[in-house]
Amino acid sequence: MHTKKLKLGQGFRVAFEVRRAQCAEMVLAPGDSEGGDDNRHHGADQWLYVVDGRGVAIVETEGRKRRVALEPGRLLVIEKGERHEIRNTGTALLRTINFYYPPAFRRDGEPKGPGRKRASR
Repeated sequence: MHTKKLKLGQGFRVAFEVRRAQCAEMVLAPGDSEGGDDNRHHGADQWLYVVDGRGVAIVETEGRKRRVALEPGRLLVIEKGERHEIRNTGTALLRTINFYYPPAFRRDGEPKGPGRKRASR
């Protein structure tokens, strides 16, 4: 068993991983974004759950970009290889919990394996 109280403070932090799954928290300030045209996880699916705040996910799937409104309770699965960006379009922090299968990041937040470099903030 593993347990951890999440801080959900600004930034990206890996909470922990178990065998072939990983949990991380990502919190974006109003106007901030993570990802972009070169952001994709080549070997992992990302399950993003919105805890609080408002935003938009822009995901390129099957050759076209789709926009998905992010609000509390929204669950979004970004499949491995899909380019994506997460933007905070609200006036408060956008708080998300993210699960990666298999794990996509090292404990320090840097990508594992054949992923891309993290976008600058």
